[in-house]
This record gives sequence, C-alpha cells and structure tokens, in this order.
Amino acid sequence: VQLKDSGGGLVQAGGSLKLSCTASGRTFRMGWFRQAPGKEREFVAAFTTTGGSTFYADSVKGRFTVSRDNAKNTVYLHMNSLKPEDTAVYYCNADPMLYGDTWTSGDYWGQGTQVTVSS
Repeated sequence: VQLKDSGGGLVQAGGSLKLSCTASGRTFRMGWFRQAPGKEREFVAAFTTTGGSTFYADSVKGRFTVSRDNAKNTVYLHMNSLKPEDTAVYYCNADPMLYGDTWTSGDYWGQGTQVTVSS
C-alpha cells in the first residue's frame, strides 16, 4: 500500500484545513497520526472503510471529522476550530489497529504534511 497525504499549511487559530490521503491499495482502516516537535507521534483519528465508523482522540473530538470518497480511494481529515497546540506534522496511516481503547499504527505511512496554527 502506498499513501499520499497533502493539504497542510499555515492557518490562524480558529481556522480550518482539510487534509487528504489517497491510498494505492485496499485498506480496512485509515488513520491519521500527528507529531509535534519534541513529542511522540500520537493518534488523531481513524476510519473503518467497511463500516464507515469513525474514531477520534479526545483532544480533537468535536473539531475534527473524517470522511471518505470511495471513487477516489481518498480519506479526508476536516480540521475546524484549530488551536496552536494542533501544530504538528500529520501522517496518514494504513490499517491502524485498536487494542482496548488505544490505537496503534499500521505499517504504511504517508510522507506527512505540516500543519501550523498561529495564535
């Protein structure tokens, strides 16, 4: 599976961005993780391609939304009400796994896209 993510940029606090992730092969789940400078990579959101279920980290719940365009095999991360603490490199991930209440990453990653939120 190859993933291509895009859509990052610079936005003011309270603004919105939409990230895209296009997969070359079949996936059962798609996820987004992010990594801020000096911090570990963390789970943001996930989407099950078969059932269309969505999952979100508590830090983004109510602000971020995942959607999918089946025809384009593309998953989107709609980010609203952005905060400076959302600043990070965002990575698309194929087939993340849920263990209990913790999402762990699958083996395939996009190249990452920078999101910077200014205060």
